[in-house]
Amino acid sequence: MKTHHYILLTTLLFVILFYDESIGLNLGILGIIYASLTLYKTPERNRTRTFLILFVTSILSSIAFAWYGDFPSFLAITSSLLLLSYRSKNRRLKILFLIPVFVVNCFTFLCRFFNFDKWLPKRNIPGLWQKALAFVLIPLVLLAIFFGVYSAGSDHFANLFKNIELDINFWQLVAITVLGFFFAFNYWNYSVEKTIYKQNYILDDNFKEENKIQKPTYSFLDLDAERMSGVISFFSLNILLIFFIATYNYEQFFEAVKTPNQLSAETHERVNAVIVSIVLAILVIMFYFKSSFNFDPKAGLLKILAKIWVVLNIILVLSAMMKNYEYVINSGFTYKRLGVFGFLIVSLIGLILTFIKIHKKKRNAFLFNTMIGYVYGTILVCSYFNWGGLITSQNIKSNHFDYYYHKTEVNFNEEYLLKYAREKHSEGIEKDIMERVRVHQKESFLSKVLYYQTIK
Repeated sequence: MKTHHYILLTTLLFVILFYDESIGLNLGILGIIYASLTLYKTPERNRTRTFLILFVTSILSSIAFAWYGDFPSFLAITSSLLLLSYRSKNRRLKILFLIPVFVVNCFTFLCRFFNFDKWLPKRNIPGLWQKALAFVLIPLVLLAIFFGVYSAGSDHFANLFKNIELDINFWQLVAITVLGFFFAFNYWNYSVEKTIYKQNYILDDNFKEENKIQKPTYSFLDLDAERMSGVISFFSLNILLIFFIATYNYEQFFEAVKTPNQLSAETHERVNAVIVSIVLAILVIMFYFKSSFNFDPKAGLLKILAKIWVVLNIILVLSAMMKNYEYVINSGFTYKRLGVFGFLIVSLIGLILTFIKIHKKKRNAFLFNTMIGYVYGTILVCSYFNWGGLITSQNIKSNHFDYYYHKTEVNFNEEYLLKYAREKHSEGIEKDIMERVRVHQKESFLSKVLYYQTIK
């Protein structure tokens, strides 16, 4: 099949799956179809290990969305398919260019659409297909568009056809078709500007030979002064961070017990301070180790002080994790508290990669190229697991279990709430939960969320 076949086929599938339906199982089905067609269309030379991993994660993300239908699984299926499409055509182009490539393609959609020679076959369509396109399809499309326009502009014109009843929502059909074609066209027929290919080297992980030449970063600051500036800065920052870690842990673990509200406010403030501190720490190291200092034979002390600072920041992150864990033990699980663990884990990974960058003399781009994989992995983990079920299953063991909170603020926990109701012999709670479940179970097949079909 040619590119235009894939575009038209997936547009038709989009219309079939989403016309007069809400988002649910249909998006999962579409994701699996897109991933399978991409695998079929991709030439053997581009089916690298990364591509095959992305194919598997695209299938799993599609299943996750069909099961839950929530925002994390939507983010997972979207990012997985975009990465899969990107890797199917570009084996070596850096992943970070994915965002500008697809943003540019979305804005240039109309121009690329009307450039028919680029995506439609250049040879004449033979026989029956040519007649069908020329005599039926094009006139029907034009007729449908102008019929809708004229009907909206004249009641008398619309009344001429009032006795003709078609059970079709015309404007929804048009909107779904346009949206489906927009997605399909940009997925199968995106282009990468030559400028991006030329700039690919900027995101290489390793320095080139010309980058290893010792030279000052700024004309107003010679190399020795810049090196000494780094030594003084990191030495001072290490001393400051040691005092901060000491006071931070004293306030957390040795001061008088706080009320739940005080504990909550202080935990959020301290975790926010830690995250900002980590981001700034990484930026400072990226500033000093962006070029020649990585290979400067006189920068040994600077590297040691920078590594010490990274280790101290890791200790700070671990302290924040311990505090958040204490908060969870005292007050129970919530999405935000799990999110704090997620942010701190990602921060920890960033610090470890920063240490590796210094030790192995990598460019700053190494951090971005590597971290994007971990961020993508975090999205996948968030979409594959039932965090609402985990929160409720753990909190339900507490003597202070808040049913109303878990009913209104936590998702996909109906199984555990029904178990709670049956253990407490509460027919009211059980009836309330089952009513909510039945609303989802009564959805049409393509709009169903599979999670609710398993609850009895």
